[in-house]
Amino acid sequence: MNQKILLSIMLIGFLPLIVNDSYGQITSGGFGQSPFERDFGDVKFLDSYFGTLNQKIEVEAGDRNVPFTVVFANVGTQDITGIKGQLSLPFGFSPADGPGSIILADSDSNSLAGDNFHLTFFVNIADNTPNQQFPGTVKVDYSRLRESGVRTAFADFQFKVTGDSVINVRALEPFLTSLTTNNVVIEIANDGTAPISGVDIVSTNTQTERASTAASTTNVENVVILESNWDIGTIEPQSAKFLTATVYVPESLKGDTLRIPLSISYFNAHGDQEIIAKVVDFYIKGLIDLTVFNVEVIELSGTQMVVGEIINEGNQDGLFGFASIQSRGDSNIKPQSQFIDEIEVDAPVPFNLPLEFDGEPKYGEHEVTITVRYKDGVRDEIFLNHDTTIFIEEISNEEENGSDASLVIIPIVIAIGVGFFLMRRRKKQSIT
Repeated sequence: MNQKILLSIMLIGFLPLIVNDSYGQITSGGFGQSPFERDFGDVKFLDSYFGTLNQKIEVEAGDRNVPFTVVFANVGTQDITGIKGQLSLPFGFSPADGPGSIILADSDSNSLAGDNFHLTFFVNIADNTPNQQFPGTVKVDYSRLRESGVRTAFADFQFKVTGDSVINVRALEPFLTSLTTNNVVIEIANDGTAPISGVDIVSTNTQTERASTAASTTNVENVVILESNWDIGTIEPQSAKFLTATVYVPESLKGDTLRIPLSISYFNAHGDQEIIAKVVDFYIKGLIDLTVFNVEVIELSGTQMVVGEIINEGNQDGLFGFASIQSRGDSNIKPQSQFIDEIEVDAPVPFNLPLEFDGEPKYGEHEVTITVRYKDGVRDEIFLNHDTTIFIEEISNEEENGSDASLVIIPIVIAIGVGFFLMRRRKKQSIT
């Protein structure tokens, strides 16, 4: 009987423990096992990041002497002073003072009750450190005003090696042509190791902004840009995106360099918005606008020639020009070429190409291509093809007909002369 009573008392004693664990109730006055920490103290951890108090920075593997800032709040009722910190980071991070040293930091001032304060450490990052989150621990020593002794607070936190974003801008085709509309493609490249998001690009200092711009920093106000804002989105590391623009350049800018300023806003790996300025440069070359006309076949000194003219309606001469002919279809005309030198503006340049056949001559219509090859102001070689149809006639035989007539006329003249001689001789004989 006594054993049953003792067993019942023991079960009653263990019952609170069983019930407490079963229902997950909070012990010790509402603290301890709660998923939310409610420990009270004078110092509360707020944030940690690479950078200084007012500026977060992107870092990557191999960076040296990088500032690492931990921000706290003085949540106590008294001012604190003598603030010192020690930082503990995982493998791959070391103090900038050298290996084996403790990462230390001192606050420059006291912290009033209710204010924030920070500690800035300087860290080296190993070369093989990946871009990810890491755990860290910080120890803060401080003293209360009007109180002797040193208090200590610890805080565990997470921080991130973000990688570094490097933005470069370039034009895929750095040449523009005056007196015409140019379709421009600009590459926005992220050559770094951190992604950038929310990329928005604005072409600044354009004609629409001249009213609010005190002084022009480029000559972009002299051109017409149909687009001025582009939403690019996210650019991953080691990748690029492209924007297109339509630009009209007047004749007066021929030979100049056009500088188009771009304002690029984006969000970095910390989630902070950054705005940087970039400039895209273009060289403006002259316009060479050629037209081939009056192509026909003529006969010159018994040789048939394909002749025509080339006119340049642009604002720059074509250099080192050549004109050539090639057959198309079933034509058997042999290719021919002629050096015509400079193709000046507003001055027709003639060409003449002798006709030769591959095999027996074929008369009638021939489909041919007249090709004009030349170089522009930046020495790029350009080809202009002009397809046309020419008509080839048989060569006239006037010289052969003239020689045949002479063969008939000469004997007649000789016969007349002989007859005239015989008549005079007979007349003399009769008189005698």
